[in-house]
Amino acid sequence: MARPEAGPGGRIPHHVAIIMDGNGRWAQGRGMMRVAGHREGARAVRRVVEAAARMGVGILTLFAFSSENWNRPGSEVGALMRLFAVALRRERQGLLDNGIRLRLIGRRERFSDSLQRAIAQAEELTAGGTRMTLNIAANYGGRLDLLEAVRRLERRRAAGGLDPESLTESDLAAELYEPTDVDLLIRTGGERRISNFLLWQCAYSELYFTDTLWPDFGEPDLSAAVDWYASRERRFGRTSAQVHEGGD
Repeated sequence: MARPEAGPGGRIPHHVAIIMDGNGRWAQGRGMMRVAGHREGARAVRRVVEAAARMGVGILTLFAFSSENWNRPGSEVGALMRLFAVALRRERQGLLDNGIRLRLIGRRERFSDSLQRAIAQAEELTAGGTRMTLNIAANYGGRLDLLEAVRRLERRRAAGGLDPESLTESDLAAELYEPTDVDLLIRTGGERRISNFLLWQCAYSELYFTDTLWPDFGEPDLSAAVDWYASRERRFGRTSAQVHEGGD
């Protein structure tokens, strides 16, 4: 199936990943507690999920909580976990109604039992969604993703089910939390780094950085990023002439 167009001659990226940065600075700039920025950031999530689905994005992956974020103050981590649980309960019916499948990618065993149950229930409820897949990366790190994939492959090898000499990139990708390459990576908040996010999947991503803080990010900002993506020439090792001529 052909992908929807994004402006004249452009394509909507199939897989968009977003590093949602700037919640705390948004709140502090308004004299508020950091948790207020996270609450406002949750509203931005809803706006962007709805906009991405309307645009025809196939997979949207949001970096909600990294494996390094446990090092933040305990009060902030606790507030984030409570906000996550509330958002799961509040949003799951809307995701179901809009044909959006929810998945959590990351190690969930560190979450409370009640939060793990809420995650599983939301995933089960929305499992049939085919309009768009929404990945929430929580307790996720790109290096850990790769390490765990290698460990699974090693267990297969030790059991006699894998010949290392026949191993392909597709074999490794299939063991990752999300095997699909990222077309467009967006980072809000003004930083210019990918912060251990989807390292394998972002090998050929177009990287879009914006100074807009995440709570202020909405459909016009997503549209601007997609329009920028549509203007890019994606060569994948070929020359520009080959891309335009359809050569190999």
